[in-house]
Amino acid sequence: MEIVVHGFKEPMFFPANSWIHSREDNPESRIIFKNQAYLPSQTPAGLKDLRREDLLSMRGNGKGERKEFERIYDYAKYNDLGNPDKDDDLARPVLGGEERPYPRRCRTGRPPTKTDPSTESRIEKPDPVYVPRDETFEEIKQATFSAGRLKGVLHNLIPSLAAAFSSEEIPFGCFSDIDKLYSDGVIIKNGDNSGLFEKLLLTSLLTKAMSAGKGLFKYNIPSIIQRDRFSWLRDNEFARQTLAGVNPVNIETLKDFPILSKLDPAVYGPPESLITKELINLELQGMDVDEAIENKRLFIIDYHDLLLPFIKKMNSLPGRKAYASRTVFFYNKGALQPIAIELSVPPSASSTINKRVYTHGHDATKYWIWKLAKAHVCSNDAGVHQLVNHWLRTHACMEAYTIATHRQLSSMHPVFKLLHPHMRYTLEINALARQNLINGGGIIEACFSPGRYSMELSSAAYKSSWRFDMEALPADLIRRGMAVEDSSMPCGVRLVIEDYPYAADGLLVWSAIKEWVESYVAHFYTEPNSVSSDVELQAWWSEIKNKGHYDKRNEPWWPKLQTKEDLSGIVTIMVWIASGQHAAINFGQYPFGGYVPNRPTLMRKLIPQEHEPAYEDFLMNPQNAFLSSIPTQLQATKVMAVQDTLSTHSPDEEYLGQLHQFHQRWINDNEILKSFSKFSSKLEEIDEIINARNKDHSLKNRTGAGVPPYELLLPTSEPGVTGRGVPNSVSI
Repeated sequence: MEIVVHGFKEPMFFPANSWIHSREDNPESRIIFKNQAYLPSQTPAGLKDLRREDLLSMRGNGKGERKEFERIYDYAKYNDLGNPDKDDDLARPVLGGEERPYPRRCRTGRPPTKTDPSTESRIEKPDPVYVPRDETFEEIKQATFSAGRLKGVLHNLIPSLAAAFSSEEIPFGCFSDIDKLYSDGVIIKNGDNSGLFEKLLLTSLLTKAMSAGKGLFKYNIPSIIQRDRFSWLRDNEFARQTLAGVNPVNIETLKDFPILSKLDPAVYGPPESLITKELINLELQGMDVDEAIENKRLFIIDYHDLLLPFIKKMNSLPGRKAYASRTVFFYNKGALQPIAIELSVPPSASSTINKRVYTHGHDATKYWIWKLAKAHVCSNDAGVHQLVNHWLRTHACMEAYTIATHRQLSSMHPVFKLLHPHMRYTLEINALARQNLINGGGIIEACFSPGRYSMELSSAAYKSSWRFDMEALPADLIRRGMAVEDSSMPCGVRLVIEDYPYAADGLLVWSAIKEWVESYVAHFYTEPNSVSSDVELQAWWSEIKNKGHYDKRNEPWWPKLQTKEDLSGIVTIMVWIASGQHAAINFGQYPFGGYVPNRPTLMRKLIPQEHEPAYEDFLMNPQNAFLSSIPTQLQATKVMAVQDTLSTHSPDEEYLGQLHQFHQRWINDNEILKSFSKFSSKLEEIDEIINARNKDHSLKNRTGAGVPPYELLLPTSEPGVTGRGVPNSVSI
């Protein structure tokens, strides 16, 4: 909605895309500003007090429980994930503080639990968790696809799926049982299903049918097996997904040998990896390890130090068995191949052997053992992807930036106007996640290896490795050794592996965002000291560091905010995280994870050793050993339903370079509108470049027999689960 005032040389537009509260709820008048951007120092005298008053109205006083009609933005620790009043087993530690550092969430102010005064009482489904009123979903989002379906899946389908299986522990009996999820579906038997399908608002991916009064849910075939149902078995596909899959952000060049742990050896054993030079030399086709490292031919995905402190606790959970993994890859003839996997558990009194190394073998037994080892790596990868790269680095961090932006930047501020489309729906989707996904006993705990320790693992990753400055794509690639500085290349970096689809396409999107942000900032900040003297901007950056990321406030790596170059760099990171980065690691969840053997989210058994009774069973029926190790039928169908929903684009999705009607008259500035049009045209060019790359048969990680194209960073998409499209914001 907008207010248009006529009678001047041209109409004046006052964007009023806001929930307007009742006078009964709040008798104070709302302040709506014209769509003209002003730096604080340039604010017309008659608007200065109103500008200040409007900002103050959104900060609150940090007291009391927030009410649904309010639009108060404030900070709180993650102290609402557990529910100790309901069950002692649902108690969860508070995230935020010296022991378990974490970004801050939006404060809701609910009373503490009776059991633990440090934790906040919960609001359980289907009642909504407070978010500032303007952050709630619009009606079309609420009623269709993403938001409506997520609520429907969590509140209706998951309980119905649970009732469809006679036991939670039933494994898949054969691979055909998995195929039947796509061909035959799952019959829902939970009483009267007459209204269930309407509540779910299903996309074409998760289809529906009605038969004899029963609901039949049929999953569509995920793209990873649509072209080649056996691709997931091959080593080259396992490796390809580290560069072009749903989690392409953990692979690094192997820089040093031997591979060493930084954990306390008194607790976790000798720091040296059992992956030795002698073992690797056997796989290097005449090259030695030192030469391969120097030529950047060896790569690693190393989850050892992050996961090992949690493995003992994880393995004490019923139906969970995990290792901390290291996987080494060799890059040869344009292709990446896994050559060694190390799986570790903490040393114990009964066994000092806590590490084992596996390589691909040439006999049937070694083949199946190798497949089990790869499945354990995939399980590690799925957990880190969901809890660290997806939830922490995009959802949780964007929440802190969103709160600070509303509290410290007036809606008239040019940086607020620039960031506003990139904050849309984030607080609401995060509130829904705290209520149903990452909470104690929620879907993430039920379906991923870390179980009840999932969010503690996320906190550990934040503590050990999160840095704002490293969230810039070029900086992250350089840090991981996947790119080197090269001033002759776009973005100033050259990829070590040219055929790295996430990085190659990501740098195109990053470059377009950077160019757009720089032109925008240069337009408004024309004086040498205009950034350093902007009181709102300085308060905003200070609050992000000292409140939003309170536990990291004293880190030396925080960028300074003194120049327009500083500002452009900071804002480019935020826009990239909200758009390209989130798209790359979110919308491939069902396309890659919808076939459980390709990406099991948990493992239920350790790899059998020769002296164990289970080893004989494994030799007799290795297929059964594999299927009984991956998620059960119920676990698989639950996580598939959620992954499908999280991979869905809403009909009102606002894509990078586009403006939804919500933001059509966002700014009254022709130069900025021209720059935005140039940005949009650049993204159209990127669309063409990516499509051309996906037809280039020299790029083996995105073309070839049965290989799905890499489309996750194509800028636009149709509604539904498409495996492509870069929305402006973290909105699902």
